[in-house]
Amino acid sequence: MLSIENATAIAHKLVERAVAAGASAADVLYAGERSSSVEVRMGGLEQVNRSEGEHIGLRFFNGSRFATVASSNFTDEALDLLVERAAAMAAEAPEDPYAGLAPPELLERGKLPDIDAFDPAEPDPAALQARAVAAESAALAVPGVANSNGGSAGASASTMALATSTGFARGYSVSGHSCSASVIAGEGETMQRDHAWHSARHLEDLEDAAMIGRRAGERTVARLNPGRIKAGPLPVLFDPRLSHTLLGHFIGAISGAVVARKSSFLKDRLGERVFAPGITITDDPLRPRGLRSRAFDGEGLPVTRRDLVADGILTTWLADCAAARQLGIAPTGHAVRSGGVGPGNLYLAPGQRSRADLLAAYPLAILVTELIGQGVNSVTGDYSRGAAGFIVRGGEIAEPIAEITIASNLIDMFATLEPGSDLEFRNGVDAPTILVPQMTVAAA
Repeated sequence: MLSIENATAIAHKLVERAVAAGASAADVLYAGERSSSVEVRMGGLEQVNRSEGEHIGLRFFNGSRFATVASSNFTDEALDLLVERAAAMAAEAPEDPYAGLAPPELLERGKLPDIDAFDPAEPDPAALQARAVAAESAALAVPGVANSNGGSAGASASTMALATSTGFARGYSVSGHSCSASVIAGEGETMQRDHAWHSARHLEDLEDAAMIGRRAGERTVARLNPGRIKAGPLPVLFDPRLSHTLLGHFIGAISGAVVARKSSFLKDRLGERVFAPGITITDDPLRPRGLRSRAFDGEGLPVTRRDLVADGILTTWLADCAAARQLGIAPTGHAVRSGGVGPGNLYLAPGQRSRADLLAAYPLAILVTELIGQGVNSVTGDYSRGAAGFIVRGGEIAEPIAEITIASNLIDMFATLEPGSDLEFRNGVDAPTILVPQMTVAAA
């Protein structure tokens, strides 16, 4: 993995080669990564992994035609061949009137924001193994846990650099540390399994391994002996473990390319009320140490904190330069190099009522802690997914429930959902407990 300076330099030089070979425009992305992980099971070492890799990708424009090629060989001969192949492919590519680099005047030209996303600490395999063992041991110590799927710990770091023929050449590095445990309770057909995990940019922010393991064990035991519930309309609460998935469906629906194709259930709702008054959904790519923080987007545009939903009203699409040209708007700084758009650190702002208040809002409800399968139609918003969780009676979490289906339409769910006050920033996309007042619940 190259340093930021060397990565930026090699990307810039490859852009120069492409222009010299006749490219009307070009950009290059370098990506390098190293990672280490250790897996244990029943206290014994199962696997130790270490990997390092890097590649460089060239986007070569021939007017409105373009081609993308990549290589992990950085010799002069290999890069010359890369440019030659890209030029030949671009000459045969179909024309795309919306393709092109970001306008030079929109590029990030100032000092890059400090997202504090890189921790130089790299634990050795012994330290990773100790962390994995500690997590698994704590999970196995929970009464009722009978077996283990294992514990794991990992560390990683990556560097990316982007250079364009319009004068952009910048890069940054990020790191990651993680720990998880997965265990089994019960026997035979009554077996249940669950897990817990945590990840952080800096090692000092990683949750204690024993705490992660204990949570995995407690979650697993709580799922034993699931009951059944009568089919029909019921309030459904989404636990923070998975409430953020609703934000994922929202982001998919406001992707500029999807909206331009008119294949989003929110395609005509810009500037309209989509959520209840008071609801705010914020994208914050600049949060220090955030898991999805970035110094600039995949096209070299500056990124900024913004409310995608303000007081329930949809305020923007997420558009890279190509989608922005189709929609007749400015790009929003959400481009990702792999294609399309993606948010930074996305979250649903907490509501006024506590989780306990939401649990007690109805005499009978379902608390969902696991979702199974896909079952979401991005064109119509129809939502139907397998689920597991708990029955909530009189505000108290009661017996577990499994093999159910919850169904509704995301338009109705968005319009009526209520967030709790228990928001925590643990992932790149976060939400508190979410109450949807009515969904159809049935046996799977």
